[in-house]
Amino acid sequence: MRIILLWSIGITLSIIFISFSYIYHTKLDVNMFVTMMGKSTQCNKIEEKILDSSRIKPVMGMWTVNAIGRLGNLMGEYATLYSLAKMNGHQAYILPQMHSQLSKIFKITLPVLHQDVINRIKWKQYGLHDWMSDEYRHIEGEYVSLSGYPCSFTFYHHIRDEILREFTFHDFIKEESNSYLEKIKGDRKNVTFVGIHIRRGDYVHVMRNVWKGVVADKGYLQKAMDYFRQKYENPLFVVTSNGMDWCKENIDNSLSDVHFAGDGQEGSPGRDFALLSHCNHTIMTIGTFGIWVGYLVGGETIYLSNYTLPDSPFLKLFKYEAAFLPEWIGIPADLSPLLTESSP
Repeated sequence: MRIILLWSIGITLSIIFISFSYIYHTKLDVNMFVTMMGKSTQCNKIEEKILDSSRIKPVMGMWTVNAIGRLGNLMGEYATLYSLAKMNGHQAYILPQMHSQLSKIFKITLPVLHQDVINRIKWKQYGLHDWMSDEYRHIEGEYVSLSGYPCSFTFYHHIRDEILREFTFHDFIKEESNSYLEKIKGDRKNVTFVGIHIRRGDYVHVMRNVWKGVVADKGYLQKAMDYFRQKYENPLFVVTSNGMDWCKENIDNSLSDVHFAGDGQEGSPGRDFALLSHCNHTIMTIGTFGIWVGYLVGGETIYLSNYTLPDSPFLKLFKYEAAFLPEWIGIPADLSPLLTESSP
């Protein structure tokens, strides 16, 4: 009897050991031997996951995406990769240059490809346009590199909660932003913070001369701000821009309810982005930076709509209905300056 009991225990332990070994090695294969390397940034440890090319090749392949453009573009590329890779049953990895920018601000979780791995793999290049299409649900290939400037909620809105978790700010950034807002609030009671992002800089020239469009003008901003002034008791507008001098000259602050944040320099976009994202509502002009602010904030978002002429080449690359959520509030742009220029 004792022999039979010992034999049964031995068989059970063997099964447990074999099962554990299978799970353990399967996990290693699926995760493709991603190793964790601690990296300290401003007293906050950020985990950097690097793929070691000396390990066994993965069974699920790897999907990645180009890392081009500024902060808003990078966020769009990251979220699109995250969604499409998951949709097609593959593991997503990001390039080192994307990780170096986004990980300074957010608690992103996608592992990072080592440059040696990037160089060794024969990637299937797959171009994307700026909105979701049915064919993207069935992309063939285990080693796929997505390309383009995707930044449309149509790619990832069905997993919005996951995307918002990926773009969770580091604690020290949250504390800094909330402290700043508390400071500018002063003695005001029942304050509603409305973040305003005004894109100018290169866009002033590019929109008019390349895309047959306009950027936000004084009239648009006045209408958007009046909407919140009429709806909320004590709105406080927090303005960030890469053209702060223009903002100070054209935004009405006669009610002392406008705060111009920063010096308008583009060296620290993460700071401006975090500050706006901790407000209650959003007024954006054009660009992916403002789109992402509105997406992360929730609340009410007002955006500039129809800011190009009907024959603009921009409309071949961009769809308003794919860029702005249906519940957002659009205020049409004043295109009269363009019509005046084009008239004989």
